[in-house]
Amino acid sequence: MRFASKIKIGNRKISFDSPTFIIAEAGVNHNGDIGLAKRLIDEAVAAGVDAVKFQSFKTEKLILKNIEKAPYQRRTSLTTETQFDMLKRLEFSKHQMEELKKYCEEKQIIFLSTPFEKNSLDELEELGVEAFKIAATDLTNIQFLRQIAEKQKPMILSAGMCYMEEVEKALKAIAEINNRLILLQCTANYPIRDEEANIGIVKTLREKYEILTGYSDHTSGIGASPYAVALGAKVVEKHFTLDKNMEGPDHKASVTPEELKQLVVEIRKVEKYIGNGIKMPTFSEQGTRKSLQKCLVACRDISQGDTYTNENVVAKRTNGEGISALYIDEIIGKRADRDYKEDEIIQV
Repeated sequence: MRFASKIKIGNRKISFDSPTFIIAEAGVNHNGDIGLAKRLIDEAVAAGVDAVKFQSFKTEKLILKNIEKAPYQRRTSLTTETQFDMLKRLEFSKHQMEELKKYCEEKQIIFLSTPFEKNSLDELEELGVEAFKIAATDLTNIQFLRQIAEKQKPMILSAGMCYMEEVEKALKAIAEINNRLILLQCTANYPIRDEEANIGIVKTLREKYEILTGYSDHTSGIGASPYAVALGAKVVEKHFTLDKNMEGPDHKASVTPEELKQLVVEIRKVEKYIGNGIKMPTFSEQGTRKSLQKCLVACRDISQGDTYTNENVVAKRTNGEGISALYIDEIIGKRADRDYKEDEIIQV
């Protein structure tokens, strides 16, 4: 399996040395209200993220009618309705998704939406989405992964609720069709305990499969994302909401607009901390280097023809003048070509 090391989504380039691509996951936090969805887009723009993402599904094609809610859904939404009824309330039509995509274009932010079944996949393709984000629920859905891969657009796949052998099967199925894939570590609960984040998997997946990796963050608050970036995450996804107290399955596990802004600030700060990986003095160190690094001087009088030894040569700060103390082994044993007084800088 070989995957692309550089992927372009909209006007953003994602590579092993690019800035982190940040996705604000609006998901279904619009509660089925198109006006609320547009307000979420506005907040995503204000936060400075790269993309805002929704969820696309036809409820009848996604789920059987008698399926119970997931445990976290029972805690955060009406207990009197089934998972089918809840999703039906949160479903957007193709026309509504088109309206949101156009609104994103006006606001100059990338529109994304996760398809959960083929009808929605085809509709998003018709709308001209830049990439497909695949939820963890479909990592083991090989048939659907192949259908998405056949669209020949960049894919972002969350690896949650799964074992490594399941990840490998999914990657092999995709790689046969499409090599533009980014793989996200994910723990599929809302929210998760800190010890469940397992962001070390970001590095494990990158090294094992030589693939661009990222993190779909379900920790509380700003959470683990900045730390995942330090481990090499090139895509970060975070749920956000206008109000954590709103009724709905994902609001309580989402960040507020203000927290989303802070998340972007922290990620960009981490990127600055990481730097370029090249070990050399920084601009601000150049003056310090001259003042503090040591060069070789005579620690006693040395006559012309004397041999330099560890007893007559020592390192002191000289304001950068002379031979760096790094090269002591190249000086010791040679003969002085002139006289030196104590504390005089050795010149060779």
